[in-house]
Order: sequence, then C-alpha cells, then structure tokens
Amino acid sequence: MVSFTVFKGSKEGVAVKSTATSPDQLTGDKVLMKITASGLCGTDLHYLDQDMILGHEGVGIVEAVGPDAKYLKKGDRVGFGYEHDSCGHCRECLTGKETYCAERATYGTPKVTQGSFASHAIVREAFLHKIPEGMSDSDAAPLQCAGATVFSVLRSFDTQPTETIGVMGLGGLGHLAIQFAAKMGNRVVVLSGSDKKKDEAMRLGAHEFIATKGKKELSVSSPINRLLVTTSAQPNWELILPIMAAGSAIYPLSVAYGNFEIPYLPLVMQGIAVQGSLVAPRNLHRDMLSFAALHNIKPITEEFPMTEEGVREAIAKLERGDIHLRAVLTVQ
Repeated sequence: MVSFTVFKGSKEGVAVKSTATSPDQLTGDKVLMKITASGLCGTDLHYLDQDMILGHEGVGIVEAVGPDAKYLKKGDRVGFGYEHDSCGHCRECLTGKETYCAERATYGTPKVTQGSFASHAIVREAFLHKIPEGMSDSDAAPLQCAGATVFSVLRSFDTQPTETIGVMGLGGLGHLAIQFAAKMGNRVVVLSGSDKKKDEAMRLGAHEFIATKGKKELSVSSPINRLLVTTSAQPNWELILPIMAAGSAIYPLSVAYGNFEIPYLPLVMQGIAVQGSLVAPRNLHRDMLSFAALHNIKPITEEFPMTEEGVREAIAKLERGDIHLRAVLTVQ
C-alpha cells in the first residue's frame, strides 16, 4: 500500500490534513495520478463538515495505470471533474448523458472516495480527460467543473450563434460563461448588481452590461434568449422576465438549497422555460477543453499552496467572498 496526502472535511467544518492509501496493484481501468493543481469551487463549501476528501477540479500527471487502461500512459496530463463513474448501459449513458445516470458516482456522494485536494488520486481512465498542450495546470483546473458547467448549457440545448446570451453574475462560473458564449459568436449581456465589474465584463467579451440594483425596470438592446444564472441568490424575477425573449430559457447553475420561485403567468404567456443542467458529459467536457485551448479561454485565478494552511486560507477567503473569480490550489 502506498500512502498519500489528502485534505478532508471535518465535524468542525474546517479542512484537515490526512492520509489515504492506494493499493499495490491498480485494478480495471483505474489510474493513479499525481495532483498538480486543483480548483476550489463553491460546491466544496457544502462538504466542509463531511469526512471526505475535498475537491473536484483536479489536474495532474499519470503515474500508473490499471490492466484495462488503454488510452492513457505514464506522464500524460489529465483532469477530472464532478463525475467519477456511471453504469455505462442505461439510456442516459448510451446517449452521452451519463451525468444523469441513475447509478452515477458524483462528488459529495458515498460512491466517490477520491478528491482533488490531495497529492494523488485514483480515477477511472474513462472519466479522465487529457489536458491540451499549451494549457497550464492552473488554467485547466477550474475548467473541470466551472468551465464544463457553463459550456454544457451552451452546447446541450441547441444554442444558435444568432441568439443573445444573458449571464447573471460575474463570478467563477460567470466569467467563463462570458468567454465561451462570446467565442461561439453570441451576443452576450451581463447582469450584475452594480457597475463595478462592468469594465472586466467587457474585457472578457460581453457586448452589454446591465446593473440591476435599485432599478425598477430594465432594458436591453436585444431580448435574452438564454439566461445563465450563476449566482446563488435568486434575482427579482419580476425585473428580469420582461427582458427575456418569447420562447427563451433560464438555466439555474449554482448549487443552492430551498425552492426556486418565479412568477407563473409570464412563463406561460411568453413560453419561457426553466431548465436544470448539471456539468458536461464526457464528450462535451473534452470538446470544452479543446475549444478553450483553441480560443485561449482562461479562468482568472488566485493561487494558493496545496498545504493545510493554503487550503484553509483559500476556503476562508472564498467564504468571505474575497476571491477574485476563482481560487486554485497548486503544488509548490
């Protein structure tokens, strides 16, 4: 057995350094990878009080492969995200929608014992993704969840380049959504509370910026066909719905509990849909990485060392809302 360092949640609600072990021999298509970078996602905060290895935006280098691994070899750079396994046989799996497999193994559930806040991880080859050449580990890490989440929305529901994409919130997900939508040829409208992020939004590719705080009515140059909601707090829907196009769709993307509440009649009268969406399935995840590499789409990050002190500092800063867009833990 080989031991390696991990950072887990605890009953005190803080990350603690611990150890995990890998078997002497890998089985099936399991791959042992050395973690070089991990994104910190808001979802991780929900599991700080759980006895589990934290992190689900892992990037690293393959160190060993199991007997059934066919495509990866020692030295390859790979990444993994929110999903670690699925049954492979149901309708969802067979149609490229394995993120909705009833037997899926996803981060935060008992089926997943590995995480990216660690020196190493063991992940099935089938759920690892090669990192394109020229893309740094720290840039690749946030794409494994944040990038995959927003890209999946833009590709899974037949978005056309003639449509106007609204992005609510300019945070970890939102700043990537702006870049992907703009590079796909869409008109991008960003909605945020105040004007303080306007310049950054426009630099990232937005065509229009709307500050919503204190407004009684909003106006846009073109009605929004698809609205990606990347904020945890729900907006004033009575303010937002009038700028949505007929037949448009709203996509809530952040992890939040409680009810999703929205006025009923405007949905009916304008044919507006509310569509749930999880992270990208594997085919879209790999398309996302290729697209990001081709169009030089990068997260804006703050880096912290992959140490107990570094992990705790990054988490505390995220909890305070002081992270500028995305935090990445890196091995020094």
